Amino acid sequence: MLGRLENRWRRLRTRFSLSEWLARWLKVPATEPAQTANGLLMLQIDGLSYRELEKAMERGEMPFLTHLLKSEHYRLYEQYAGVPSTTPAYQAALLYGVEQAVPGFNFYHRGMGRLVRMFEPGSALEVEAWLNRQLGQDKSDPHNRPLLDGGSSYSDNFTGGANEPHFCPSAAGWGPSLRETRLFVRAFFIIANVFSLVRALILMVAELFLAFWDFARGVTAGKDLMGELKFIPTRALIVILLRELVALGVRIDLARGLKIIHANLLGYDEQSHRRGPGSQFAHWTLKGIDWTIARLWHAAQRAGSRHYDIWIYSDHGQESVTPYTKLHNRYFSDAVVEVISRFHEGELGFHTSGQQSVQLHRARYMGGSLFGRELFHIRDGSHDNSPRTPDLSIASLGPLANLYYKPGLGEEKAEKIARALVTDAGVPIVLRQIVPVEGETQVRRATVWTIEGRYELPRDAVQVLGKDHPFAEEAAFDLARLTHHVHSGEFLCCGWRKSQETLTFAEENGAHGGPGSRETRAFALLPADIPLLPANRTYTRPVELRRAAIDFLHKTPGEQMQQEERAAGTIRIMTYNVHSCIGMDGKISPWRIARIIARYEPDVVALQELDIGRSRTDLLDQAHIIARYLQMEYRFHPSFRVREGKYGNAVLSQHPMELVKAEKLPGLGGKPDMEPRAAIWVKVDFKGRPIHLINTHLGLRQAERLRQVEALLGEKWLGNRPVDGPCILCGDLNLSPFSPVYRLLSRGLKDVQKSLRGHLPRATFSSRFPSARLDHVFVDGAMSVSKIITPNTELVRQASDHLPLVVDLEL
Repeated sequence: MLGRLENRWRRLRTRFSLSEWLARWLKVPATEPAQTANGLLMLQIDGLSYRELEKAMERGEMPFLTHLLKSEHYRLYEQYAGVPSTTPAYQAALLYGVEQAVPGFNFYHRGMGRLVRMFEPGSALEVEAWLNRQLGQDKSDPHNRPLLDGGSSYSDNFTGGANEPHFCPSAAGWGPSLRETRLFVRAFFIIANVFSLVRALILMVAELFLAFWDFARGVTAGKDLMGELKFIPTRALIVILLRELVALGVRIDLARGLKIIHANLLGYDEQSHRRGPGSQFAHWTLKGIDWTIARLWHAAQRAGSRHYDIWIYSDHGQESVTPYTKLHNRYFSDAVVEVISRFHEGELGFHTSGQQSVQLHRARYMGGSLFGRELFHIRDGSHDNSPRTPDLSIASLGPLANLYYKPGLGEEKAEKIARALVTDAGVPIVLRQIVPVEGETQVRRATVWTIEGRYELPRDAVQVLGKDHPFAEEAAFDLARLTHHVHSGEFLCCGWRKSQETLTFAEENGAHGGPGSRETRAFALLPADIPLLPANRTYTRPVELRRAAIDFLHKTPGEQMQQEERAAGTIRIMTYNVHSCIGMDGKISPWRIARIIARYEPDVVALQELDIGRSRTDLLDQAHIIARYLQMEYRFHPSFRVREGKYGNAVLSQHPMELVKAEKLPGLGGKPDMEPRAAIWVKVDFKGRPIHLINTHLGLRQAERLRQVEALLGEKWLGNRPVDGPCILCGDLNLSPFSPVYRLLSRGLKDVQKSLRGHLPRATFSSRFPSARLDHVFVDGAMSVSKIITPNTELVRQASDHLPLVVDLEL
């Protein structure tokens, strides 16, 4: 009854879903996947480090992400973002599988012959074209295609192959499908979302008040007046309006059933650049981001065409920094020019970029470069004193800068310049590539100069980056490799300082791009059953997140299962009434049932209410499909047959098993309309030890159940109990713990939910409102209970009208 009511409510809700109607009216392309098709929504929180996420959760600033960890079977992973720790470098690895695609956010592109910045459409498109050329030729292999192929992207540096890129450098504003709609459809779009727009307007007003407060504090602290004023509208547009537009577009794409959707949630990164990663203003934006993720998560759960997973991650962290100008009372570029001029013959022509923070450039996402330039007076802090090709180009942003000067520079002069940059210009770390000799291994090496002396990377990782750095070896390897990048400068300058606040070459209080311990320490929050970590490593990398996403979209749960470490002699049993794989949302999905089973990694699974070849469930052989997905052996026995198929129970096992017995159970005489009941008995070879398991689904009437339990306790079943191993009776017994039939069964067997000390027995029916304990596991005296799980995540509540019962038993 509850299932039918929820199905009707969901159909009604879908019929009047605003996102569904908008998708139709806007006439955007939709997909029609099978109901078992996977979908993936990837949400990137720009610039949030692992440590700042932990702090936000501890303070209650991100309650929904905390809920995912505690109640929705999610796991929090550390992620090494790589060097350079920038969004373009990270997204190139995630979307195309190419690490260190760029040497920084700003750099001199030798092919284009000029300094480029990755918020520029032309620069982003040039790099993206190169990334596409790096992919393999066999496009039938998903690993040789951009990750977002066939999907959509929002606020990303690269399109990632998305059919619909929105608010990206290569697609300022909405993507083509939304831009090309007719005027009256756009009007309907606005009217239909009037609530969201009003809410955004109210939030923008509140954000403006906060921005003026922030402005007053900034001016009082001696900040630049015009810089503070220009940041006020940027705050409101990026923190509120862009986030609302992205959330609206993602909800439409979920209704359309796109295979993969990627959205970069901005706001925190901008505030961190301006006020610092741990500032109150930066953490204030995390509350809104958390709320947006919660809305999108619930929209994904209601999506009618796919089973969406929601993955949340960050592309890098941020360091608290001291601007170079504050410490040295001059621009970094002036110091570099002064040093190199000593070694240059004649007048030095130079070009610089990146002396301002990148934060204001995000305004371009709102509708193009003209909008950003005219409304916010954006400048890049560049300077060019020469009309000809300059002798020196300085590309800096954050704590990383590339210096391009005379490619054929001799080693003796290079040594003098590097030492002068450290001692006279105050650069903490200067690097220069060591040219590999013939026959040398592929490991790239670099010479490093610091105030303490001269070193070599990656060999001297600890001396350069410090013993407390969480990724010292990886960052040292990446720094050395970065000096060999085709677009890197002759010198690489880094503001990272051991045990001190990092220097930034821009005007900001938070920065990233270098090898710092926080800027390289990102996070990934994923469902715990997604295989992500390589062997013998406690953190992941963006290319591994890419691989996991491709596997999720193209592999089955069984191919992804990882066996949990359990004590020797402990066997995990699951009993689960799967409701013919018809979920509370009306979807017929053996895949979803298999996903739930895979999450809890049982050794043996007892399933009830399975259909085989029945028209009501699309003629599927559900037992075979689930077993194949999980790569488990199975035995099925029908309780009854209908004209077009079968209906009954099954046992699945990761271990060898043999069928002992499968028979019908007695019913009530003279009641032909009652559903026939049956039981199946298997013997499982668990690591050389036999275990007997009986799976059954008893009747709905007490008199009927009494006859069936008496039969199960009789000579044909448990009355002739085997002596070669312990015995388990489980299934949907439709028994209340207070009934006389339950007491009869409890005389010779133990109810596991009452046997575990300190455990409060939990109900398993219904899945939405668990109030009845109908699913049971009974064991004989040869086994003890060590753990009981009654999963109650949103996925489990949707998949069936029962919750599964998972039990760890010790032999």
